[in-house]
Amino acid sequence: MQIRDLPYDDPGEPDVRSGLRLLLWLGRTQWGGQCRALAWGVVHLASIAAFPAVAGLAVTAVVNRSGGDLALAALAMAVVTLTVTAGDTLLHRAAVTNWITAAARVQQLLARRTAALGATLTRRVAAGEIAAVSTGDIERIGWCVEAASRFSAALLTTLGVCAALVVYQPQLGLLACAGMLALALSVLPLLPRATRRADTQRAHAGRATELAADTVAGLRVLRGIGGEELFLTRYRRASQRVRHAAVRTARMWSFIEAVQVALPGLLLVAVVWYGTRLALDGHIAVGELVTVYGAISFLLVPLQLFGEFAMSYSFSRPSAARAARVLGLRRPGEEQQRATAPLTRPDARERPARTASAEVRAGLYDPATGLRAPAGLLTAVVCGDPDAAGHLAERLGGHPASAGPGTTTGTGNTPPSLATERAGRTPDRRREREDVSVLLDGSPLDTMPLAHARAAVLVQDKDPVLLSGTLADLLDVPSSGAVDAGRALQAAQCGDVLAALVQGTPDAKGDPMRARITERGRSLSGGQRQRLALARSLLTDPPVLVLDEPTSAVDAHTEARIARELTALRSGRTTVVLTSSPLLLETADRVVFVQGAGAAAAGTHRELLSSQDAYRAVVTRAPQPDAVQPAGPRAQHATTEGAEST
Repeated sequence: MQIRDLPYDDPGEPDVRSGLRLLLWLGRTQWGGQCRALAWGVVHLASIAAFPAVAGLAVTAVVNRSGGDLALAALAMAVVTLTVTAGDTLLHRAAVTNWITAAARVQQLLARRTAALGATLTRRVAAGEIAAVSTGDIERIGWCVEAASRFSAALLTTLGVCAALVVYQPQLGLLACAGMLALALSVLPLLPRATRRADTQRAHAGRATELAADTVAGLRVLRGIGGEELFLTRYRRASQRVRHAAVRTARMWSFIEAVQVALPGLLLVAVVWYGTRLALDGHIAVGELVTVYGAISFLLVPLQLFGEFAMSYSFSRPSAARAARVLGLRRPGEEQQRATAPLTRPDARERPARTASAEVRAGLYDPATGLRAPAGLLTAVVCGDPDAAGHLAERLGGHPASAGPGTTTGTGNTPPSLATERAGRTPDRRREREDVSVLLDGSPLDTMPLAHARAAVLVQDKDPVLLSGTLADLLDVPSSGAVDAGRALQAAQCGDVLAALVQGTPDAKGDPMRARITERGRSLSGGQRQRLALARSLLTDPPVLVLDEPTSAVDAHTEARIARELTALRSGRTTVVLTSSPLLLETADRVVFVQGAGAAAAGTHRELLSSQDAYRAVVTRAPQPDAVQPAGPRAQHATTEGAEST
């Protein structure tokens, strides 16, 4: 794999059982690049190791006054110089290629996993940790993969030089080998402590990054309540902990490097002293002493590479562990989809065997709550618990919720749903059913291919995110083509929003599509952000659209116009709106009231107002009655319809 060939067509399936296994998997996937770097590393280091031998030949030729031998030594020196240069250049090229391609592979894997998890990623992993993994951690992982080949080349060359020294000059060779072994044993016990300090530093740095990301995301709120100084003080403390941990780590590594410089120096002194005595006694020639001295001096180079690899591994191990943790996240049903996908998609001949009729199967159905949104209708959902709306919207989109849609947080006085009572289910049974997937036209969402499920159902959160860029960039989304940008903006009542964007972007030259939107739309009000997000969702024109409180920050007059436009634009399309706004409820084809853990009643807005006290209390903000009054005949019939299971 070359840098020019990036990105990968398929980055592969990583081994995410641990950080070490992820690093080993990266090394295996780049086996060709690792072998090239290893080969050129051996050429480079072996050429450097040959310099002492050539120098020894030259000294011997001068002592013997042999011009021919001196010429051969000069030619050998020229050849070795060329091989050192070529080996160093190609080693650097191969090593950097390994670094960049490994980092690019991890980056692609993270992007793929982020796309698969969607909005649920930040609910399972802190945003700061995601930022740390996708920036600094990727670089450290690539560094370790790159250093592995050079470490292997240094190890092979060191073993070869030590063996050659023993053969060439046994007495000095054995002394050199014993000294190198002592050096390795003296440094190895220090590495675990250095690794632990590096882990501590990375943990503190990750916490500081998370705190900074959270502070920036909530800066507007902090300014509103005067909490800037409080969070600034917290970040200062976190930053100081990072600084102290970094200093402790640097002290340990500086001590290791000092040991790697001092002990080889002592070894050289011992070899020179012992070799000089042997030369004076006539046991070895001067050229042999020069050769042994040069070879031992060369061994300092592999020692530095050993230390670099140890440092890269100690810093990359926690980074790889974090990356493996993120890459190991799975959305609900993903593993089951891979294992049983052919078994969970019955053909048309098998579908009539299901218990529900084709009419009931059409549309969106949630077995956990008994909520059904018929195909082609605008269904409004009113939740007795405000927190349940967000959880229910996530479920309808096939995303895992942080809590069940009917989770109660009070004293437990919430009455069970009528649908549950009629079905004779116990609360424990209801909790078990919360793990059952939402059905789209009778097929479980969590067994569908991810791309198909997301193209079929689009969920707009209560607090949508607007990315920075121009308005044209914001509206550059996959769509059916049935709704153009102008129609979507008009339906979302974005006229004043476009005027504000043009006024704030002088270089737009009056063209709203060229107007710029700041990061997360912070220059806009909450209602303006909601309307732009609604326009984006309407432009996409999905078969099923789920809107969670799309007009909660919009004034009543604008909300009424949006309700009329939404009904007209989504005519014939399945739309689910989670809201308690009477203006939206009045225009809905069908209203479902979710109370407790299930659908308590269904009908039109006016029918539920007249028959359901609890519904009327939620919609009109009146005091909640102590008990739900029995529903009228029409509402009872609607409740039975909503409680039917497929």
